[in-house]
Amino acid sequence: MAEDGGTGAAAVIAALQAAGTTRLFGVPGGGSSLDLIAAARAAGLPFALARQETAAMIMAATTAELTHRPGAVLVTRGPGVGNAANGMAQAALDRAPVLLLAAGFTEAERAFANHQFFDHAAMLAPVSKGAAKVTGPRSATGAIAADLLVRAMSAPRGPVLLELTAAAARGESAPLPALALPAPPGAPDLSAARRLLAEARRPVLVAGLEATDAASCAALRGLVAALGCPALVTYKAKGVVPDADPCFGGVFTGGEAESPLLRDADLIILAGADPVEFIPQPWRYDAPVLDLGTAPRPLHYKTPAAAAYGPLAPMLAALAEGAARSDWTAAAITAHRAAWLRALANGPSGNRGLSPQAVVERAQAACRRAGADPRIAVDAGAHMFPATSFWQASRPGDLLISNGLATMGFALPAGIAAALHDPARGALAFTGDGGLLMALGELATAATLGVKLTVVVFNDATLSLIDIKKDARALPEGALDWPEADFAAAMASMGGVGFRAGNEAEYDAALGQALAAKGPALVDVRVDPASYPAQIKALRG
Repeated sequence: MAEDGGTGAAAVIAALQAAGTTRLFGVPGGGSSLDLIAAARAAGLPFALARQETAAMIMAATTAELTHRPGAVLVTRGPGVGNAANGMAQAALDRAPVLLLAAGFTEAERAFANHQFFDHAAMLAPVSKGAAKVTGPRSATGAIAADLLVRAMSAPRGPVLLELTAAAARGESAPLPALALPAPPGAPDLSAARRLLAEARRPVLVAGLEATDAASCAALRGLVAALGCPALVTYKAKGVVPDADPCFGGVFTGGEAESPLLRDADLIILAGADPVEFIPQPWRYDAPVLDLGTAPRPLHYKTPAAAAYGPLAPMLAALAEGAARSDWTAAAITAHRAAWLRALANGPSGNRGLSPQAVVERAQAACRRAGADPRIAVDAGAHMFPATSFWQASRPGDLLISNGLATMGFALPAGIAAALHDPARGALAFTGDGGLLMALGELATAATLGVKLTVVVFNDATLSLIDIKKDARALPEGALDWPEADFAAAMASMGGVGFRAGNEAEYDAALGQALAAKGPALVDVRVDPASYPAQIKALRG
């Protein structure tokens, strides 16, 4: 056991707490996992047991997005790390700072055994910002963890890996050094940015994931108000400019739906919009681009006419000072926004089930009737398009989504994390049936934790988005669909409450009961996927 410096496990937990981490997630195995859980308990850092490692990573990444502090996950070696890989990729491509704590192998173990062994760091290298191993009983474990956390929090943010053996977790660690991020770079030269703004009469701003912290959001809103220009948001930045704001222009993906507005622009301002947020299609616009971000981009869709990188809030605030009012009128912005919404409309519900748009809008109406204000988490799949378009957001973090990776199985664990982060608000998870089947075990996690979470399942017994992409290909029976599952029964079997709905009246009644439940509840709603193809064509072009 350790002496003066404390144990390695305690040093890691101390480093996390110094960085502002609020909760530890994971699926423990042997090795260092149990020592880390015990050290977290001793330090007052809560631990949440997930049912699957990628779900734990999604919970930690969501917590990191909401707190703007590092998330943390522990897993066992070998299969635990392998199963966390998808979650690491999600964190990497959504720029979420997460420390993955994996049980490691000692040199002695590697000398005589290959059981469960592969090179963890090499496997995760493409989706991690850094990795380190601590194997011995007397190591600077705290300092190593602190260094990784600094890397995770440095722009652009992302996940890191620490492999920790049982000997290192139980052995002595040197005292934790002071944890401090590198000093931000000096104020960038904004002269070229100011010149572009002064020359533009019809600028359009696109807010991205880097603008979701409170200071950047406030400064961005100030710039939009000063310019009086339309502002689009990426999926990750939903709420940075509220849907109800007169300047709100819609959601930017890089697709077709927003192109009429952007083709009217004579300057496109990317404000914290990371290129990882845009769909892989050629850039559609001739207007010059002003790129403002926290760090230089490794890839641009279009070479910017001017760019500035550093802390976002001061740049946006500086540009707002003395900015000339644009030529945009409120009527023109309103017309563009209305056209965008019309292009994405799903149409009415029918005999085959509810329209996806109705599922979203009626859920928000039910929340308002109940006095509820949940964050929403949205899974990947065709239902994400009505959810991101028609759910009204007013603050950053009102809508949570896997955008850079767009992984299925995101909504349920993200909703759990959001409900743990803010129990008063709770959460609502919009998920397709395919995505929920991938994360079904986390219904048990939600029930065990007793979180205030409503899960709404768009049930059409099909991989609808992939079905749309099949075109004229002849596929074998069962390639893209399955027998309809009873998710309400699955929820009940795991300790929550479940409801089924096949029409709008049943859905409204089920939502009322689900929102009134003290713990997690699920509404399994039959949806009609017929309107998805037209909506996706309008979005993607």
